[in-house]
Amino acid sequence: MTQSLSPVKNLSLPSLRVLSIIPPMTQLNTPYPSTAYLTGFLRSRGLFAVQEDLALALVLRLLSAQGLGEIALQVDQLADSSQSPSVQSFSTQRQRYFSTIQPVIAFLQGRDSTLAHRIVSRQYLPEGPRFASLDVYVDDEGGDPLAWAFGALGLNDRAKHLATLYLNDLADVLRDAIDPRFEFVRYAESLAASQASFDPLARALTAEPNLVDNTLHTLTLQAIAQHAPTLVLLSVPFPGCVYAAFRIAQTIKASYPAIQIVLGGGFVNTELRELKDPRVFDYFDFVTLDAGERPLLSLIDYLSGNRSQQRLVRTFLRDKESSEVRYINLVEPDVSFNQVGTPTWDGLPLDRYLSLLDMLNPMNRLWSDGRWNKLTVAHGCYWKKCSFCDVSLDYIGRYEAGEATVLVDRIDQIVSETGQTGFHFVDEAAPPKSLKALATELIDRNTGISWWGNIRFEKTFTPELCELLADSGCIAVSGGLEVASDRLLQLMKKGVSIDQVARVTRAFTDAGVLVHAYLMYGFPTQTVQDTVDALEYVRQLFLNGCIQSGFFHRFTCTVHSPVGLHPEEYGVTLKPLPPITFAKNDVGFIDPTGVDHAALGVGLKKAIYNYMHGIGLEEDVRSWFDFKVPKTTVDRHRIERALAS
Repeated sequence: MTQSLSPVKNLSLPSLRVLSIIPPMTQLNTPYPSTAYLTGFLRSRGLFAVQEDLALALVLRLLSAQGLGEIALQVDQLADSSQSPSVQSFSTQRQRYFSTIQPVIAFLQGRDSTLAHRIVSRQYLPEGPRFASLDVYVDDEGGDPLAWAFGALGLNDRAKHLATLYLNDLADVLRDAIDPRFEFVRYAESLAASQASFDPLARALTAEPNLVDNTLHTLTLQAIAQHAPTLVLLSVPFPGCVYAAFRIAQTIKASYPAIQIVLGGGFVNTELRELKDPRVFDYFDFVTLDAGERPLLSLIDYLSGNRSQQRLVRTFLRDKESSEVRYINLVEPDVSFNQVGTPTWDGLPLDRYLSLLDMLNPMNRLWSDGRWNKLTVAHGCYWKKCSFCDVSLDYIGRYEAGEATVLVDRIDQIVSETGQTGFHFVDEAAPPKSLKALATELIDRNTGISWWGNIRFEKTFTPELCELLADSGCIAVSGGLEVASDRLLQLMKKGVSIDQVARVTRAFTDAGVLVHAYLMYGFPTQTVQDTVDALEYVRQLFLNGCIQSGFFHRFTCTVHSPVGLHPEEYGVTLKPLPPITFAKNDVGFIDPTGVDHAALGVGLKKAIYNYMHGIGLEEDVRSWFDFKVPKTTVDRHRIERALAS
């Protein structure tokens, strides 16, 4: 794509070169969309903008023949007694890993499908401890452990699952032998998540770099040399990206001190709203909050000399005289949702992402399998009442829907650019009215896409609307059932009931749309009886074909949620927080019920894992717990009756 160097109005920056970076670790199957949004927006304003996914680059560099050779050298320095089972398995089979890694990566990138025949033979890949998970599927006669999932065919998916176990074994080796913080998604997450002090992160950044650090250092310098940016944007959506983002900034500052570096993204917007530690600005020149378009325009204008520092928007910086952190926020309207431009994936290696198959569930695989174009239908949440959600923050509280014609124009442009027709709408909760208008426009234009996204299970999703959405290309939806208790749903202000959720989810299933339910435990005043009853409702939803997938999350109280802001309304008392100079989000609380939710969580997760594989749906829900819990008080046929009504 040809870059436009014509300056934005009021800017004289033909030499401005903006590089947006995705830091490790995010997803491996598709790029995180923040840089695509920023790059598309900046280009729509006539600025030079490019992007790099260093998360993918890091994994591909480590999981290569050369990378495994370097890992093997590190492993050889470990005493035999300190080697984990994963490391020992790697050591004894290293030559097979060296010879298979590149073909397996090519297979998972979709560049060599015929390798599937060798992979499924179970004679080609070296198998480490992760393959033990297949033993749970072996029947009494020692048959094919994956036959129930893939049958006699399903060759490619079966191979993809085995190849994913292979990569997970290697991730365990990296964690056990190189960097104990390493994960494919939550890399060094504990260094950043709700850390009141910058000290743990500062210590990690001044420690002797390991193989992962040195590899990221090299990749960063290569990206800077290739693009020669004058401004670098590091988008940090999750705590698991923070450490690597700081390492990237550290590398740039050491070699290219004149480059201006900006930190933003979901983690910053949620956890760094009270940032006070000036050491952050040894790595970054600016930290911006909330939607990035307006702060970025103001910052570029400031760097060009067209406005004063006092006219920055939602921006932290370090005062040159006092060395203290300052927050500047000239109130200006955000760029409207219809004017943010079309995201672009130009410059990202779309043919090198890895399609993984972690779990043998058709709905659950969507998060790790396939290259999805990520897009939003609206900014914020139209409901914004849920008491556990950060409704006081911009990404939830400021709701603005996009016009259907504009959205489909963006979809057409993205398909034309990427050649890929899969879309994941990443809204907090896509509004039914907007989805209906979008579906109608997609059908009218005969736009042949496949899409999925997050919704609320509200009554507006009638069987007729579900059919319309399916006709437009909807293949799956996810939504928050949370705690399947009418009392707790009302306390949460979810605006739904269990019976309503059953009817809506069944309407989607009947339309051929897969359904995933986000589930929660440990909400304030939730009793053991509430938890057992909730699991019974979940069992019935699976049994009646209302949902096909689900996941139990432990409730966490955040300072930006209604529970965190008004705990007395939910019957809990917040624990005092330490002095905050860095991250602030999670806050502990005292629940008078005194329930051991951690112990209950083990049984809940065991149950949901089995339900997703069609196992144990007729069993008493008490069987999933390792200790005595009360018998459910729920009518075993309530969901069935709700559907019949």
